[in-house]
Amino acid sequence: MLTVPDSGVAGESTNAPHVISSLAARFLTAIDIVGFSQRSATEQAKLHDDLERAMSQAAANAGLDRSSWNRQPRGDGELSVLPGHSDGLCLVADYPRSLSSALAEINRSADRDSRLRVRMAIHHGPAYPSLFGPVGEGPITVSRLLDAPVLRQMLRQRTDIDIALIVSDAVYNEIIQGRFRELDPKMFRRTSIRIKGNCYVGYRYVTRQAMIGA
Repeated sequence: MLTVPDSGVAGESTNAPHVISSLAARFLTAIDIVGFSQRSATEQAKLHDDLERAMSQAAANAGLDRSSWNRQPRGDGELSVLPGHSDGLCLVADYPRSLSSALAEINRSADRDSRLRVRMAIHHGPAYPSLFGPVGEGPITVSRLLDAPVLRQMLRQRTDIDIALIVSDAVYNEIIQGRFRELDPKMFRRTSIRIKGNCYVGYRYVTRQAMIGA
């Protein structure tokens, strides 16, 4: 969970306003389980267990230390802020590939209606820990991208895939266009999302295969 820096004042009231001294650019990722609210409580608990196992395995395989992430559970998923020293290339190129493989393994014995399927967003932007989770442009943008209708539509149309990925324009410009680790800009489609009067630009991953590199 995210922690709020100690003010250093003994006995200070928890109702005192939290002063933000600075915002640091961080890599962020958010993930939601598809159709979570439609499942029974027992099924929801199993989905939580399976998703946690898949994300932990995927992070380890991608060379990322998930225990160092500031993680905010969100009922049907998670928003994570990575520490400043994290390798963004591992997050963007390797983590989704590993997560896709982990989900495929989990779903191997599941019937069509009980599969674990997710939407995933990745962004690089300013974030800061606060009382109720991270604040700043970064958490807002990654959350808006995660809720993009185009991701939901993709998963409805492509019942063969377990994950729908979108990255922000910052990630696309900084990493995808560099073609690192076989990332291909041509496999990403630009999309604009207007939510609450604001426009967010993202690039969704499109392929005939289940996921990048599959």
